[in-house]
Amino acid sequence: MTPPRPEPADDAHGAHDAPVSVELTGITKEFPGTLANDRVDLTVRRGEIHALMGENGAGKSTLMSILYGMLRPDAGTVRVDGREVSFASPGDAMAAGLGMVHQSFKLFDSLTVAENVVYRAEPRRYGLVDRAAARRRVTELAAAHGLSVDPDARVGDLPVGVRQRVEILKLLHRGARTLILDEPTAVLTPAEADALFGVLRSLTDEGRTVILVTHKLREVLEGSDNVTVLRDGRVVARLRTADTTADEIAAAMTGRAVELDRVHAPGSPGDEVLTVSGLATDGVRDAGLTVRAGEIVGIAGVAGNGQSELVEALAGLRAVTAGRVTLSGHDITHASAARRRLAGLAYVPEDRHAVGTAPAASVADNLAMGHHRTALSRRGVLAPKAVREHARALIERFGVKASSPQVAASALSGGNLQKLLIGRELAHEAPLLLVEQPTRGVDIGAVQHIHDQLIAYRDAGHAVLLVSAELSEIRGLADRVLVMYEGRIVASYPKEEADERTLGLAMAGAAPDPASSARKGA
Repeated sequence: MTPPRPEPADDAHGAHDAPVSVELTGITKEFPGTLANDRVDLTVRRGEIHALMGENGAGKSTLMSILYGMLRPDAGTVRVDGREVSFASPGDAMAAGLGMVHQSFKLFDSLTVAENVVYRAEPRRYGLVDRAAARRRVTELAAAHGLSVDPDARVGDLPVGVRQRVEILKLLHRGARTLILDEPTAVLTPAEADALFGVLRSLTDEGRTVILVTHKLREVLEGSDNVTVLRDGRVVARLRTADTTADEIAAAMTGRAVELDRVHAPGSPGDEVLTVSGLATDGVRDAGLTVRAGEIVGIAGVAGNGQSELVEALAGLRAVTAGRVTLSGHDITHASAARRRLAGLAYVPEDRHAVGTAPAASVADNLAMGHHRTALSRRGVLAPKAVREHARALIERFGVKASSPQVAASALSGGNLQKLLIGRELAHEAPLLLVEQPTRGVDIGAVQHIHDQLIAYRDAGHAVLLVSAELSEIRGLADRVLVMYEGRIVASYPKEEADERTLGLAMAGAAPDPASSARKGA
């Protein structure tokens, strides 16, 4: 039975009769074995921030790909500014006033900010690129919209929050009237996310429109005007943000009640599994910490304060210049990544595409990685049946949405790729798990599932070192919280003392307890 179509919500920011910027009607798109969009209607009015929400695989990315000319619908119509359009490419969409910031930025690291912003839309003089005019244009746009950037900076040297500003400047330079942002805060700190929403609101105040594809309820509730929720390819709710709640949106997304921001009971720590003393590497100085069996230790800190470098050093991906690292009593300070895995270390890296998975390989082959020398091989040769059965078991256990274990990992959504990576590493049952950003880009229901799996892993007697940009995640999961600032571990707090204010002060370099530095890592 087809569910009734939800009624549209009134516009919270502007009048309900504001002109329509984008209207999708009856959009249907089917892939082999998957009905990605099933007669989807979406209306977005000028001057609003409209959030598009749904679990991984709900059809959000497909719908936006159709709007932006990356895919053709099987049925339905697209109207932009009241005119029916049929885009053959993103270039057509840009010409109609649309712009999109993808989750994976489309920038040239070797070029400057100005060169990236004006690429393929360069100001010219006497037939040549006018570099001075390009720099002026970027400076003027940045000043007008509060997007502070250095036009001469090399993009490859910029932090991720500044790169995102460059992406937005690219769209503004091209005259985009409607901006589509796909998971724009997935790689931002809370402060950077707040700054981004300030920019987005200033853009809508000028009459531009923003479509926000995201999983983050707090940001939607604080920053959007209206919300459309997709589930299994259909629209299941249209909500006016001012009149809804996080619980209502979460229930619409998942089809069930979801317990948000749950704080798990503490574990029962046992013997030390990981011991780090005086560790130094690029970006890290004199780091000392321990992680015990049956314990989750969280590392909090503003991005760029050494968390990633510390974990890479522990995983064997970054050379240690001083100090000592032991795993279950074995010195692994200078061991290779392969040796560390054999010694009992599992690793979920922050970059699931470049480090954590092989996108061109199949889902089954990705799930076999690290297991190929043990349970899945016979006399040194991979057993195809064992690989398939292993893949099917993990796909089911972690809810990975894949049409087949043989499909390429690149075909998965970002959230499903994350589930694949988490599942593969937990399946090692290693004494120590290093995990960075475990739920980045993952939907609400899957967040809860991954958190439950990490707690179960801890309760089975394993040690977990967790790095997350989400303070609610750190506070909900960790038995102890370490704070990093400027490459050092500056504070350590037990679960009951790790409130948001205390952690926030320490993350800013103002730990309220001066003695905390003496307790670091204890």
